Amino acid sequence: MNKQQLAAKIWASANEMRSKIEAYEYKDYILGFIFYKYLSDKLVGFARGEDFSDEDLRGLSEEDAETVEHFKSNLGYFIAYPHLFSTWIDPKSDLMSRMSAMPSPPSAVSFPRITNVSSRASSRPWKRV
Repeated sequence: MNKQQLAAKIWASANEMRSKIEAYEYKDYILGFIFYKYLSDKLVGFARGEDFSDEDLRGLSEEDAETVEHFKSNLGYFIAYPHLFSTWIDPKSDLMSRMSAMPSPPSAVSFPRITNVSSRASSRPWKRV
């Protein structure tokens, strides 16, 4: 399969999926992606401000408890390098094979593990009624 055939197959798949989603439902997906990109960009910006090199960024993982805690205490959350938005869209990566091997995005099950509950609660600008 050459690049043109692959591109045609991807577009055909996208058109098939799009036919199953109403136009008003796109916002649910797009807003989620925009927010995830914002969180990823903010984490990378914070890391750069903390003098993290490209190599340090590539090493971000949940296995480094001290670094995870540092990010969580300052940002309120942590995203491992393979799950950053920028790594999803890297043209040098083989996105299709990475996506098929990728676990589902962080869910309600893992959310408490990657966030700092006290930070989230203190940063709310609204009051609960």
